[in-house]
Amino acid sequence: MNLITIDNPNIPELLIYQQLRDNAFTEDNSFIADSSKVVNLILETNIEIKSIFATQEYYDEFTTLIEKKNIAKLYVATKELMQKIVGHKVHHNVMLHGIRPSQIALEKLDKNIVMLDNITSSENVGSIARSAAALGINSYLLPKQGPHPFGRRALRVSMGHTSRLKTHLYDDIKVTLEALKEQGYTIYAAEITKDSTALSDIKVSDKWVLLMGHEGHGISQEILDLCSEVVHIEMEENIKSFNVAVAASIMMYKFKHS
Repeated sequence: MNLITIDNPNIPELLIYQQLRDNAFTEDNSFIADSSKVVNLILETNIEIKSIFATQEYYDEFTTLIEKKNIAKLYVATKELMQKIVGHKVHHNVMLHGIRPSQIALEKLDKNIVMLDNITSSENVGSIARSAAALGINSYLLPKQGPHPFGRRALRVSMGHTSRLKTHLYDDIKVTLEALKEQGYTIYAAEITKDSTALSDIKVSDKWVLLMGHEGHGISQEILDLCSEVVHIEMEENIKSFNVAVAASIMMYKFKHS
């Protein structure tokens, strides 16, 4: 490995590690990942990597993995200097600058999809991605206007598993739901209504989309009307709801094993 030793905090090439905050966009669709677990998982994919910024200890431990990739710039610095350059305390010893992969066309997603409607929390986007990957649901459908799955926080919470999913970002949920139905998907909306089906009673079709709604407002009636069936998780009467990421995990497990 040809490591580039950094001893000056004012290196222009490293500014992106400081400037590219959560959900920020660049012209070339750059993203920043941090922590060895996340970075190492990304190193095992075909995602384009522009540089790594890490301590010598990281390079020593993961030499074999890094050398499998043709990475143009491998920066090495002390943890103290890393913190000075990125502008905040670093709880790990590695960061990665990569290019977000091109999204997958809607018609090329798998037969089982988890879809988000107006989710506003990066943590929930990342947590749902991690659960989906763990349960073998490999297609992820999200709104363009929401947190990006390769946003810094979402990627960290997913433990890097977002990089393993087929991801598509949609513009218009109504148009997208109609297109999915035309492709033969049954659309299941996660919501509590007077006519919703209990999760324990659900009969899941072979080709399905599970739609999860806003953390606080849920899914609007207008969108529910476009879905094939509405499903709720049975809860105790004095409990208002699950966190959306927890609810998604429970429902994905049931759907996958029905």
